[in-house]
Order: sequence, then structure tokens, then C-alpha cells
Amino acid sequence: TGPITFATGRDTTAYLQPLLDRWNQAHPAEKVTLLELPEAADEQRAQMVANLQAQSSRYDVLGLDVVWTAEFAENGWIIPLERGLFPLDRFLPPVVETAIYKDKLWAVPYTSNAGLLYYRTDLVKEPPRTWAELRHQAREIRKKHNIGGYAGQFLAYEGLTVNFSEAVQSAGGQILSPDGTEVTLDPATGETALDFLLQGLRERWIPEESLSFKEEESRLAFQEGRLAFARNWPHGFGPARAELGDKVAVTRLPGLDGPGSSTLGGVNLAISAFSKNQHTAQEFIRYFTSLENERRVLTEGSFPPVWTELYDDPALIRRFPYLPVLKESIMAAKARPASANYNQLSLVIASSVAKALGTPTPESADDVAVSMKSELEEIIRTQ
Repeated sequence: TGPITFATGRDTTAYLQPLLDRWNQAHPAEKVTLLELPEAADEQRAQMVANLQAQSSRYDVLGLDVVWTAEFAENGWIIPLERGLFPLDRFLPPVVETAIYKDKLWAVPYTSNAGLLYYRTDLVKEPPRTWAELRHQAREIRKKHNIGGYAGQFLAYEGLTVNFSEAVQSAGGQILSPDGTEVTLDPATGETALDFLLQGLRERWIPEESLSFKEEESRLAFQEGRLAFARNWPHGFGPARAELGDKVAVTRLPGLDGPGSSTLGGVNLAISAFSKNQHTAQEFIRYFTSLENERRVLTEGSFPPVWTELYDDPALIRRFPYLPVLKESIMAAKARPASANYNQLSLVIASSVAKALGTPTPESADDVAVSMKSELEEIIRTQ
């Protein structure tokens, strides 16, 4: 036991420190210090990996993107946890699965996430359920109001992998098997997913500037009134409501023939294998993922909690009207593959999609889909 550090992505809503202060007041000999890493997940991972490869004890509790569980466990960077210490049966089931690797619990779910379609209620009568409806509405709004139609996260990083994965899932396919050992992408489905994005760029209802968008850029573009539709995580709802009031609503992502499928996101808390105060780290995680604290994660940070009952709380639904849609989206979302080589697989997906979307001479969608499948199969063969 003793003082610990909590390494996680930058706190963009300033909600974390008050929660840490509550722990510190009650545990003066076991104070926790917040270490803020960069906002982008790729950069967070790079800093954590460098620290853990050096077997440094600087990080005690790690805020891991849900997709890193397998890699960090396989490399011996985090320790397995005792399931009975945490109320996992009261958490959303798909979220718990992201913390398990080879039948062991390696982390505890802290926040969940699923992509949502934000839209302007003053410009949209009925939100689109299909890509065709989205295209029609975005084109009409662009002509009539001279604003961008739709954008997601299209810079070549993990966000682009997520956006493309959602497009593939929403067209009825999947890029990789759940364990990451098999490439399940049908090139025809991959081409359909790419064509959805390419058509938007060609017809300009997806603005070209969105090729440089990460989460924050797309959030700002929507809440500043430069987009009618935006794909983003739920954390953008509070700021958008503050800026645009009741003109903001969310729905499930559209798909090829009906509602689409999101990628499951979120943060899990793990303990560094090199932490010198692992007992304190474990007790801190128990505190930080408690029902009371998870309520604060939502009310003070606008992040989706992992406790199922909070999504059904009438008072919370009045304050956060997107909760029923978000719960539905999380339950229908697909987790990214539990592969120790996920980062390498993701880099191939993002760079391949960027080639298709790139200007001024993008590669053809069918060529990109075929070559992407081939590159992914090569990685899996040699891993």
C-alpha cells in the first residue's frame, strides 16, 4: 500500500480531479496522483508501452482503451484480477467481455462507449436509418443551408479504423474474427463500406476537411453549426447541448439497409505489473468503479457508465435523454478483436482506408479492399 498514480488520457471535461480528491481525503497515506496522457488513444498507448517495456513503476493504475486488454495481458504488463472483488454481474455484459482475455479478468470496466449519430433537430424532421436516407438529407441540407452534411473521424489513426469498421458492420460484415485470428472481411462488403464514404466526399456532403478530423475536430464542427450530422462518442452531447440547446439529438448510426452497428469503445482500469503499491491500486479501482462514482462519471463527466441500472434511471434519462439510445447501441455494438497484435492490424486498416479516401488521386475502393485483406492475412500468418 501507499501513494499511487493514475495514468489516463487527458481529462477534457475537468471532472476527474474532484473524484480523485474524494479518495485522497479519505486515504491520506494512499493518495492518488493523476498523470494525464495525450488525448489521442494512439499517443496514450505509445507512452504507456514505452513506460511498461522499461518496467518502470511510475504508472500504477492504467486507463486502457478497451482494445488494449489482450496486448497488455499477453506481454505481462498488467496483472490478472480476482473477479469476485468487483460487481461484474451488474455491468453491461458486452463491456465486461472487453476486460477478459484467455478466461482471466485483466481490468475492470470504467466507462463504456458506442458511436452515435448526432443530428440537428431544426434541420432534420426524422433522423436517417439508412445510408441512402443520410445521403439524401445531407445533400438537401447542404444545398439549402450551405453547411457540411456529415462527418466522422477520418484522419488516418485509430478513429478511422473505428469508422471503417462500423461501416463494414453496418453493411453486414466484419473485418476480423472476435479473437483476431482470422480475416473475415469480404472484399465486396469492404468496397461497399468504402463507397459509402467515397460517395460522400465526391458529392461533397462529407466535407473534405473531415479527412483531418479526430474526435475533437468533429465535435467542434458539429457544435459550432458547421455540420448537420456527425458520428461521435457520447461525450460530445453535453457540450453540443450547451451550445445548441434542444437543436441537438442523437440516434443509432445508420446502415446499408437499416440501423447500423457501432464499435464498442470505453476505458478499463488495469494495474501495472511493475506497480509497487498494487493493493492500493486495486482498492482505488474498487472505489472508482463503484455505483456512486459511476453516477458521477456520467453526471459530472458526461461519460457513459458501465452499471446497467444507471441507463434505466428515470431521473438520469431526463437529464441525459440519449441514455436509452446509447444502451441500445452498446448492446448492439461489436468489440474490436481481442488480439495481442491489434495495434498492427489497426494501422493496416487505417492506412488502407486513407489511401482510398485520399486526395487528389485516391486508390479504387475494390483494389484497397482486396489489398487490405491480403495485408491483414499476412500479419496474422506471421504473428
